[in-house]
Amino acid sequence: MAKEQGKNIDESILTLLKDKEWPSTTEDVAKGVNVSWQTAQIHLFKLNAEGKIKFRRVGRQNQWWENKKYQKEFKGCP
Repeated sequence: MAKEQGKNIDESILTLLKDKEWPSTTEDVAKGVNVSWQTAQIHLFKLNAEGKIKFRRVGRQNQWWENKKYQKEFKGCP
């Protein structure tokens, strides 16, 4: 059950970032998918390691955005 819940969080984050024109902070993502900041951060780093999203540190903020190259290469893959 926990694994399925984690997958749902990942999908929610990907959907949220796909709809954004600008990078989102960890706090923005946490609020957008209704999870704690820590939970969002864990999932964001996981998705980044998988190449699904990109990341950069700006001052004290982590900023995240969709990796469009990933979408093009793996479109339709689960």
